[in-house]
Amino acid sequence: MSAVSDKIAWASGQKGTFLRTLDGGTTWRAGKLPDAADLDFRDVQAFDAKTGYLLSAGPGIASRIYKTVDGGERWNLQMTNPDKEGFWDCFAFWDDTHGIVVGDPVDGRFTVMTTKDGSRWIRQKGPQAQAMEGAFAASGTCVATRGTREAWFGTGGPSGARVFHSTDGGETWSVAKTPIRNDSANAGVFSIAFADNGRGVAVGGDYSKASDATSTGAISPDAGKSWSAIALPGYRSAVTFSPSLGLWIAAGISGSEVSNDGKDWRPIGSTAINALSFSGSAGWAVGPAGFIGAFRSK
Repeated sequence: MSAVSDKIAWASGQKGTFLRTLDGGTTWRAGKLPDAADLDFRDVQAFDAKTGYLLSAGPGIASRIYKTVDGGERWNLQMTNPDKEGFWDCFAFWDDTHGIVVGDPVDGRFTVMTTKDGSRWIRQKGPQAQAMEGAFAASGTCVATRGTREAWFGTGGPSGARVFHSTDGGETWSVAKTPIRNDSANAGVFSIAFADNGRGVAVGGDYSKASDATSTGAISPDAGKSWSAIALPGYRSAVTFSPSLGLWIAAGISGSEVSNDGKDWRPIGSTAINALSFSGSAGWAVGPAGFIGAFRSK
């Protein structure tokens, strides 16, 4: 899900599908990319009514990046994963021409690619991964950006539940451990978000145990240098922060919660949600079976 304004939002899904609304969700235009029926678009990033990027997640050449500048009438294939063993998980952008892609480890290092012109993607030397550590393509929010150069991404697996942090546009990385459960290949950090004051929230858990509330969230007061556990009920695949509302929202297939400070959370619904996005006070969510919802504060 990618919110542009209270009127414009884009969504993506399975079988090469994307959607766009220009009227606050009253109507949606759905489209499919040619020759993309087998692709799973796990991430979308839009900047206005015409400009958007799509990331498909999958093994090897099933991981791809597309861009449109005409509202989805035509899509340009920018890059196809060159690594047979690779799997791209998520991307994020600092602005419409500067972005970062994170993928699972290849030859022991996480895949990191960046663009400085919104066209060409260049491989960086990703940070070293531990054994059985990877990232998750659950909601397109396993990586987050801030300012013009700062980025974070979360990991999972038996050696995971870690958060990597870069202050130079993805060229170098530091790493910190979180208390989020990582006792299987299905568990770890699935989504991460940061506020301008450096406070960050990471959510996850075990997606095969949606009702198990064992360490499904963590909070950082210092831009990801340290993390402590927060209580969230069950697996959560997405978290976001709305500066205009001053609210954190976390969501998953068993429901969603809201928080003013990132520490204490209260439930706001039981609808199954996979991904979230905010622009100003306008919030959007997508879920199973084509569900799209709008968040409005009272």
